[in-house]
Amino acid sequence: MTVKAIMPVRFMNPVEPLGTSPTAMRTTDTGEHLQLDLWSGAVSGLIGTQSNLSLRPGDVDSSATRRTRATTPSSRTSRTATATGTTRTTSFGFVLSADSSAPHDGAPFSMADLVHAWLGCERHKRQTHSAKAFRSYIERELCLLRAELISQTYVPGRSSCFVVTHPKPREIWAADFRDRVVHQLLYNAIAPRFLASFDAGSAACIPGRGTLYAAKRLEHQVRSITQNWSRRAFYLKCDLANFFVAIDKQVLQAELHKKVKHPFWRWLADTVLMHDPRTDFRLRGDPGLQDMVPGHKRLVNAPNETGLPIGNLSSQFFANVLLDVLDQFCKHQLKARHYGRYVDDFILLHESPQQLNEYLQRLTAWLPERLGVRLNPSKTILQPIDRGVDFVGHVIKPWRRTTRKRTVAVAIKRLREMPAEEVFTAGNSYLGLARQASHSHHDQAQLMNVLRKRGHSFKPDLTKIFRKAA
Repeated sequence: MTVKAIMPVRFMNPVEPLGTSPTAMRTTDTGEHLQLDLWSGAVSGLIGTQSNLSLRPGDVDSSATRRTRATTPSSRTSRTATATGTTRTTSFGFVLSADSSAPHDGAPFSMADLVHAWLGCERHKRQTHSAKAFRSYIERELCLLRAELISQTYVPGRSSCFVVTHPKPREIWAADFRDRVVHQLLYNAIAPRFLASFDAGSAACIPGRGTLYAAKRLEHQVRSITQNWSRRAFYLKCDLANFFVAIDKQVLQAELHKKVKHPFWRWLADTVLMHDPRTDFRLRGDPGLQDMVPGHKRLVNAPNETGLPIGNLSSQFFANVLLDVLDQFCKHQLKARHYGRYVDDFILLHESPQQLNEYLQRLTAWLPERLGVRLNPSKTILQPIDRGVDFVGHVIKPWRRTTRKRTVAVAIKRLREMPAEEVFTAGNSYLGLARQASHSHHDQAQLMNVLRKRGHSFKPDLTKIFRKAA
């Protein structure tokens, strides 16, 4: 005979197959009820919504129907407990998967994508006030943010503006944390199609291409063009004047539209790009530091639809999209065989200084016309390679690559003056920077002498210091 178990609705029915009708335990929101379509298809309805009005907060609905529909049909097995065993019947239909992360409402991204973007933003910002506030109501915040994005009613929030003084005074703009989640979501969706086409000589804000990548690649090119320092060659080093403040958003928008064809992602890219943080922001830190930043380098003084805020992931990515046009011009129009770029600093190598001068003339005329930016004449250098090439904090000389002397001098000065609680972190950071160079023992020894006097012990290879004993 069939055994029927009588149990309160608060507990899950043990005879109901969990893969067919998963449970739903969610408390009602104290404010207005969220709509069911805000949630990912991989979760069941909220308690307190239309389908579960009879349930109290904390109750378990073991018979709630999943909103997720499997994309492919398969078999489903149901079980009935009997006194003699378990009877199985198999029927053909759609399996309601609890692991499905595909959007159920036609949205171009799933809740899992949004969670992934949030986790990416939290990686190095867990202890910030905005990250903690967002995490406190994470479920509600992500659902509301997803609803705004799907309905295309999302509007970027208030930004923060502050000034950093190292290595030089610079204005930094920090977006609100929920806006950073949107930036990460946009980057995860559209960046791969751009990264695949970026030139190998471009670095910065590209996975696996930092300062060390740029320095090693340039060193390889230098040894190639000089045939291991046996022939003379020259380099032309250029810098774009006030690059982030001078970016023309209309030109950048046209470059984004060439590869972003999906209507939603194009709308989101335009929303992030065209947002002007100057319309709603708050100042952080000492207001007097604002005067230390030159007026032509401040975003607040830039013309309308010009300039990107320094400090956002979106700005770094958009800058690479725009400067990829420069990379392609140097490689395919100038026919430069040896070329490298790190953000707005780029360098060209050639055996002839006359050829490099011709490159300079063509770049000076092409950049304002095509990209709306100009070269900084005070930072344009043309000289022989054997005098040393200073690039991304490294100096490449015959048979060695060292850290820039000014960088080491500033590091020593800061380590001597900074509070004791900051020395451990900063000291290991500077040691990590120094050991990237191929010839760094002398610089590491200088840094270690300062750290030793501050009371820290160290590894014999001068690569790491340890915390002081309590």
